[in-house]
Amino acid sequence: MMDYVTAADGVRLAYDDQGDGGALLCLPGLTRNMDDFEPVLEHYRDRARVIRMDFRGRGASDYADFSTYSPPQEAQDVVALLDHLGIEKACILGTSRGGLVALMLAVMARDRLSGVVFNDIGPDIMAEGLGAIMEYIGKPPAFASLEEAAAAMPALYDGIFRNVPSATWAAFVRRIWREEGGALHLRYDPKLRDAVAPAFAPDFEAPDLWPLFDALAGLPLGLIRGAQSNILSVETAAEMRRRRPDMAFVELGDRGHVPFLDETGARAVIDAVLEKVAT
Repeated sequence: MMDYVTAADGVRLAYDDQGDGGALLCLPGLTRNMDDFEPVLEHYRDRARVIRMDFRGRGASDYADFSTYSPPQEAQDVVALLDHLGIEKACILGTSRGGLVALMLAVMARDRLSGVVFNDIGPDIMAEGLGAIMEYIGKPPAFASLEEAAAAMPALYDGIFRNVPSATWAAFVRRIWREEGGALHLRYDPKLRDAVAPAFAPDFEAPDLWPLFDALAGLPLGLIRGAQSNILSVETAAEMRRRRPDMAFVELGDRGHVPFLDETGARAVIDAVLEKVAT
Protein backbone atom coordinates (compact mmCIF):
# COMPACT_ATOMS: atom_id res chain seq x y z
CA MET A 1 0.00 0.00 0.00
CA MET A 2 1.33 3.42 -0.93
CA ASP A 3 2.44 5.68 1.89
CA TYR A 4 4.45 8.87 2.28
CA VAL A 5 7.51 10.20 4.06
CA THR A 6 8.32 13.90 4.36
CA ALA A 7 11.82 15.02 3.34
CA ALA A 8 13.77 17.58 5.36
CA ASP A 9 12.62 20.40 3.07
CA GLY A 10 8.95 19.44 3.43
CA VAL A 11 8.55 17.58 0.13
CA ARG A 12 6.28 14.56 0.47
CA LEU A 13 7.73 11.39 -1.07
CA ALA A 14 5.61 8.39 -2.07
CA TYR A 15 6.70 4.82 -1.47
CA ASP A 16 5.30 1.30 -1.36
CA ASP A 17 6.54 -1.31 1.15
CA GLN A 18 5.55 -4.95 0.72
CA GLY A 19 7.01 -8.39 1.25
CA ASP A 20 9.16 -10.22 3.78
CA GLY A 21 12.92 -10.57 4.00
CA GLY A 22 15.90 -8.30 3.52
CA ALA A 23 15.20 -4.83 2.17
CA LEU A 24 15.32 -4.46 -1.64
CA LEU A 25 14.93 -0.74 -2.36
CA CYS A 26 13.88 -0.06 -5.95
CA LEU A 27 14.90 3.32 -7.38
CA PRO A 28 13.44 4.30 -10.79
CA GLY A 29 14.81 6.05 -13.84
CA LEU A 30 14.87 9.77 -14.54
CA THR A 31 11.26 10.21 -15.70
CA ARG A 32 9.92 6.94 -14.33
CA ASN A 33 8.22 5.88 -11.12
CA MET A 34 7.73 2.99 -8.73
CA ASP A 35 5.32 1.20 -11.08
CA ASP A 36 8.30 0.15 -13.22
CA PHE A 37 9.09 -2.34 -10.48
CA GLU A 38 5.75 -4.15 -10.51
CA PRO A 39 7.42 -7.27 -11.99
CA VAL A 40 10.03 -7.15 -9.21
CA LEU A 41 7.38 -6.89 -6.51
CA GLU A 42 5.39 -9.76 -7.98
CA HIS A 43 8.43 -12.05 -8.25
CA TYR A 44 10.32 -11.18 -5.05
CA ARG A 45 7.77 -10.22 -2.43
CA ASP A 46 7.89 -13.70 -0.86
CA ARG A 47 11.65 -13.54 -0.32
CA ALA A 48 12.44 -9.83 0.08
CA ARG A 49 10.97 -6.69 1.55
CA VAL A 50 10.40 -4.85 -1.72
CA ILE A 51 10.33 -1.09 -1.22
CA ARG A 52 9.51 1.03 -4.26
CA MET A 53 10.05 4.78 -4.20
CA ASP A 54 8.96 7.74 -6.31
CA PHE A 55 11.65 10.41 -6.47
CA ARG A 56 10.52 13.99 -5.86
CA GLY A 57 8.69 15.38 -8.87
CA ARG A 58 7.75 11.93 -10.14
CA GLY A 59 4.80 9.60 -9.78
CA ALA A 60 2.82 10.24 -6.61
CA SER A 61 5.53 12.33 -4.91
CA ASP A 62 5.22 16.10 -4.54
CA TYR A 63 6.56 18.39 -7.22
CA ALA A 64 9.26 20.67 -5.85
CA ASP A 65 11.76 23.34 -6.85
CA PHE A 66 13.28 21.79 -9.96
CA SER A 67 16.77 22.68 -8.74
CA THR A 68 16.32 19.91 -6.15
CA TYR A 69 15.78 17.29 -8.85
CA SER A 70 19.37 16.08 -8.55
CA PRO A 71 21.05 12.77 -7.61
CA PRO A 72 22.61 14.18 -4.41
CA GLN A 73 19.23 15.45 -3.17
CA GLU A 74 17.54 12.23 -4.22
CA ALA A 75 20.18 10.28 -2.29
CA GLN A 76 19.33 12.34 0.81
CA ASP A 77 15.67 11.51 0.22
CA VAL A 78 16.53 7.80 0.11
CA VAL A 79 18.26 8.07 3.48
CA ALA A 80 15.20 9.89 4.85
CA LEU A 81 13.03 6.99 3.71
CA LEU A 82 15.34 4.38 5.23
CA ASP A 83 15.33 6.32 8.51
CA HIS A 84 11.54 6.60 8.38
CA LEU A 85 11.19 2.84 7.91
CA GLY A 86 13.85 2.02 10.50
CA ILE A 87 15.95 0.15 7.96
CA GLU A 88 19.67 0.00 8.74
CA LYS A 89 20.78 -1.39 5.37
CA ALA A 90 19.13 -1.99 2.00
CA CYS A 91 20.12 -3.56 -1.29
CA ILE A 92 19.51 -1.01 -4.06
CA LEU A 93 18.01 -2.01 -7.39
CA GLY A 94 18.65 1.13 -9.42
CA THR A 95 17.29 1.65 -12.90
CA SER A 96 19.21 4.31 -14.85
CA ARG A 97 18.91 7.46 -12.66
CA GLY A 98 18.27 5.18 -9.70
CA GLY A 99 21.68 3.62 -10.26
CA LEU A 100 23.29 7.06 -10.26
CA VAL A 101 21.62 7.73 -6.92
CA ALA A 102 23.13 4.46 -5.67
CA LEU A 103 26.55 5.81 -6.68
CA MET A 104 25.85 8.95 -4.66
CA LEU A 105 24.93 6.79 -1.68
CA ALA A 106 28.26 4.98 -2.03
CA VAL A 107 29.99 8.10 -0.72
CA MET A 108 27.17 9.80 1.19
CA ALA A 109 25.81 6.84 3.16
CA ARG A 110 27.73 3.70 2.26
CA ASP A 111 26.96 2.13 5.63
CA ARG A 112 23.28 2.00 4.61
CA LEU A 113 23.97 -0.23 1.58
CA SER A 114 24.03 -4.03 1.62
CA GLY A 115 24.43 -4.37 -2.15
CA VAL A 116 23.60 -2.72 -5.49
CA VAL A 117 22.12 -3.94 -8.77
CA PHE A 118 22.57 -1.50 -11.66
CA ASN A 119 19.90 -1.71 -14.36
CA ASP A 120 21.48 -0.39 -17.58
CA ILE A 121 23.57 2.37 -16.03
CA GLY A 122 27.17 2.98 -15.08
CA PRO A 123 29.66 5.73 -14.23
CA ASP A 124 29.88 6.86 -17.89
CA ILE A 125 26.77 7.73 -19.88
CA MET A 126 26.66 7.63 -23.67
CA ALA A 127 26.11 11.01 -25.38
CA GLU A 128 23.68 9.33 -27.77
CA GLY A 129 21.36 8.41 -24.95
CA LEU A 130 21.53 11.84 -23.32
CA GLY A 131 20.54 13.41 -26.62
CA ALA A 132 17.60 11.03 -26.93
CA ILE A 133 16.39 12.02 -23.46
CA MET A 134 16.22 15.68 -24.45
CA GLU A 135 14.09 14.74 -27.43
CA TYR A 136 11.19 13.75 -25.20
CA ILE A 137 11.67 14.92 -21.61
CA GLY A 138 9.05 17.42 -20.44
CA LYS A 139 7.04 17.16 -23.66
CA PRO A 140 3.43 15.91 -23.71
CA PRO A 141 2.84 12.41 -25.13
CA ALA A 142 1.92 12.22 -28.80
CA PHE A 143 -0.80 9.62 -28.27
CA ALA A 144 -4.47 10.11 -27.44
CA SER A 145 -4.90 6.96 -25.38
CA LEU A 146 -2.99 4.21 -23.63
CA GLU A 147 -4.35 1.72 -26.15
CA GLU A 148 -3.02 3.77 -29.05
CA ALA A 149 0.35 4.19 -27.34
CA ALA A 150 0.72 0.46 -26.62
CA ALA A 151 -0.05 -0.39 -30.24
CA ALA A 152 2.65 2.03 -31.40
CA MET A 153 5.45 0.73 -29.17
CA PRO A 154 6.68 -2.21 -31.32
CA ALA A 155 7.32 0.09 -34.29
CA LEU A 156 8.68 2.91 -32.14
CA TYR A 157 11.23 0.59 -30.53
CA ASP A 158 11.86 -1.56 -33.60
CA GLY A 159 15.36 -3.03 -33.50
CA ILE A 160 15.83 -1.95 -29.88
CA PHE A 161 13.28 -4.11 -28.06
CA ARG A 162 12.27 -7.43 -29.62
CA ASN A 163 10.05 -10.31 -28.53
CA VAL A 164 8.04 -8.11 -26.18
CA PRO A 165 4.51 -9.42 -25.45
CA SER A 166 1.66 -6.99 -26.10
CA ALA A 167 0.70 -7.19 -22.42
CA THR A 168 4.16 -5.95 -21.48
CA TRP A 169 3.84 -2.95 -23.79
CA ALA A 170 0.38 -2.22 -22.34
CA ALA A 171 1.82 -2.27 -18.82
CA PHE A 172 4.76 -0.12 -19.92
CA VAL A 173 2.65 2.76 -21.27
CA ARG A 174 0.35 2.61 -18.24
CA ARG A 175 3.34 3.03 -15.97
CA ILE A 176 4.77 6.09 -17.73
CA TRP A 177 1.61 8.00 -18.72
CA ARG A 178 -1.89 8.55 -17.40
CA GLU A 179 -4.99 8.90 -19.56
CA GLU A 180 -7.42 11.71 -18.83
CA GLY A 181 -9.74 13.92 -20.89
CA GLY A 182 -9.05 12.18 -24.16
CA ALA A 183 -5.28 12.63 -23.90
CA LEU A 184 -2.22 11.18 -22.24
CA HIS A 185 -0.35 13.12 -19.59
CA LEU A 186 3.10 12.88 -18.05
CA ARG A 187 3.50 11.26 -14.66
CA TYR A 188 6.30 13.61 -13.66
CA ASP A 189 6.96 17.33 -13.34
CA PRO A 190 7.70 18.78 -16.81
CA LYS A 191 10.25 21.06 -15.13
CA LEU A 192 12.45 18.00 -14.81
CA ARG A 193 13.65 19.12 -18.24
CA ASP A 194 14.98 22.35 -16.72
CA ALA A 195 16.80 20.34 -14.06
CA VAL A 196 18.80 18.30 -16.58
CA ALA A 197 19.25 21.00 -19.24
CA PRO A 198 22.55 22.34 -17.77
CA ALA A 199 24.18 19.01 -18.63
CA PHE A 200 23.79 19.95 -22.29
CA ALA A 201 25.52 23.31 -22.05
CA PRO A 202 28.64 23.57 -24.28
CA ASP A 203 30.91 24.15 -21.28
CA PHE A 204 29.47 21.34 -19.14
CA GLU A 205 32.02 18.88 -17.79
CA ALA A 206 30.59 15.59 -16.64
CA PRO A 207 31.81 14.59 -13.18
CA ASP A 208 34.03 11.55 -12.81
CA LEU A 209 31.81 8.93 -11.20
CA TRP A 210 34.32 6.07 -11.24
CA PRO A 211 35.57 6.86 -7.71
CA LEU A 212 31.96 6.46 -6.54
CA PHE A 213 31.75 3.07 -8.20
CA ASP A 214 35.05 2.08 -6.59
CA ALA A 215 33.63 3.14 -3.22
CA LEU A 216 31.28 0.15 -3.47
CA ALA A 217 34.24 -2.20 -2.96
CA GLY A 218 33.29 -5.11 -0.74
CA LEU A 219 29.56 -4.92 -1.46
CA PRO A 220 27.74 -7.48 -3.64
CA LEU A 221 27.10 -5.93 -7.08
CA GLY A 222 25.06 -6.82 -10.14
CA LEU A 223 24.83 -5.28 -13.60
CA ILE A 224 22.05 -5.71 -16.15
CA ARG A 225 22.68 -4.33 -19.65
CA GLY A 226 20.36 -4.11 -22.61
CA ALA A 227 22.41 -5.09 -25.66
CA GLN A 228 20.92 -2.20 -27.66
CA SER A 229 21.35 0.34 -24.84
CA ASN A 230 22.16 3.92 -25.81
CA ILE A 231 23.03 4.81 -22.20
CA LEU A 232 25.37 2.06 -20.97
CA SER A 233 28.09 1.30 -23.51
CA VAL A 234 29.82 -2.03 -24.02
CA GLU A 235 33.07 -0.35 -22.96
CA THR A 236 31.67 1.04 -19.71
CA ALA A 237 30.12 -2.31 -18.79
CA ALA A 238 33.44 -4.01 -19.52
CA GLU A 239 35.33 -1.56 -17.31
CA MET A 240 32.84 -2.06 -14.49
CA ARG A 241 33.42 -5.80 -14.77
CA ARG A 242 37.18 -5.36 -14.89
CA ARG A 243 37.09 -3.39 -11.66
CA ARG A 244 34.65 -5.82 -10.08
CA PRO A 245 35.18 -9.27 -11.64
CA ASP A 246 32.93 -10.74 -8.94
CA MET A 247 29.96 -8.66 -10.11
CA ALA A 248 26.97 -10.64 -11.41
CA PHE A 249 26.32 -9.64 -15.01
CA VAL A 250 23.94 -10.23 -17.89
CA GLU A 251 23.54 -8.67 -21.32
CA LEU A 252 20.00 -9.04 -22.64
CA GLY A 253 19.97 -9.43 -26.41
CA ASP A 254 16.41 -8.27 -27.07
CA ARG A 255 16.51 -5.20 -24.87
CA GLY A 256 17.63 -1.58 -25.02
CA HIS A 257 17.38 1.10 -22.35
CA VAL A 258 15.95 -0.06 -19.99
CA PRO A 259 15.17 -3.78 -19.48
CA PHE A 260 11.77 -4.46 -17.91
CA LEU A 261 13.24 -6.60 -15.07
CA ASP A 262 10.89 -9.48 -15.84
CA GLU A 263 13.55 -11.14 -18.00
CA THR A 264 15.04 -14.46 -16.85
CA GLY A 265 18.58 -13.08 -17.13
CA ALA A 266 17.73 -9.94 -15.16
CA ARG A 267 16.21 -12.04 -12.38
CA ALA A 268 19.31 -14.24 -12.30
CA VAL A 269 21.47 -11.18 -11.58
CA ILE A 270 19.11 -9.93 -8.87
CA ASP A 271 19.02 -13.44 -7.38
CA ALA A 272 22.82 -13.63 -7.28
CA VAL A 273 23.11 -10.33 -5.41
CA LEU A 274 20.32 -11.11 -2.96
CA GLU A 275 21.93 -14.46 -2.17
CA LYS A 276 25.23 -12.74 -1.33
CA VAL A 277 23.46 -10.08 0.72
CA ALA A 278 21.71 -12.76 2.76
CA THR A 279 24.94 -14.57 3.68
